[in-house]
Amino acid sequence: MERPGGNRRDRWRSRLGAAATGAVGVALALSIFACGGESSSDSNEAAGTYPVKVVTAEFPAKQRLGQTSLMRIGVRNPGSRTLPALTVTISIAGKEGQTSSLPFGFRDPEPGLAQPDRPVWVLSARYPKLAGSSAPAGAETSSKKTFDFGPLKPGATTEAVWKLSAVRTGRYTVLYEVGAGLSSEAKARTPAGTEPGGTFGARITKVPPNTEVTDSGAVVEIPAQAKQGTR
Repeated sequence: MERPGGNRRDRWRSRLGAAATGAVGVALALSIFACGGESSSDSNEAAGTYPVKVVTAEFPAKQRLGQTSLMRIGVRNPGSRTLPALTVTISIAGKEGQTSSLPFGFRDPEPGLAQPDRPVWVLSARYPKLAGSSAPAGAETSSKKTFDFGPLKPGATTEAVWKLSAVRTGRYTVLYEVGAGLSSEAKARTPAGTEPGGTFGARITKVPPNTEVTDSGAVVEIPAQAKQGTR
């Protein structure tokens, strides 16, 4: 009969197994640290307050179901330091919009829904983009509502463009906030000392678009005026 704890050979094998497991765990931890995670770049952001100015903000105030519209937000860095990461966070106003994980959607309060998040606008593939570029921009972050457009050099201006299709009727207020980084250490402020951002008011209807007949006899749509709002 073996004594409690096993014989010497079994105990030696047990110790070797534990040591090997520990070595693998250390190696894995070092590998993860070396590769970095999604937030690894956040820790490298220079802390501080960065001046930011919203120079353009456009989104049609009147839209119809199925219509595709462009939302434009232009930002300038009037400071002397590069913004670590220009971010734009978007949400629909109200409790349902704030609690939704979708930037252009709301959370249906009805209990038991398998997918409670419902879109008001659907973002087109390969958007957002920076104006004048055909390449997608606005890298994914830990939040679907926040778009990361990368560093913005001193004195530089850039404009982000979202292509959106209206899929639900109603009146909505879209909120947007401009940030200077992905961490809480880098803060954006307007020259007046406020947080940069604003709102868009939009009404989506089923009503056909307004049209007019040109001198040549062609029927054209009268474009809706964009409602701008910045702070």
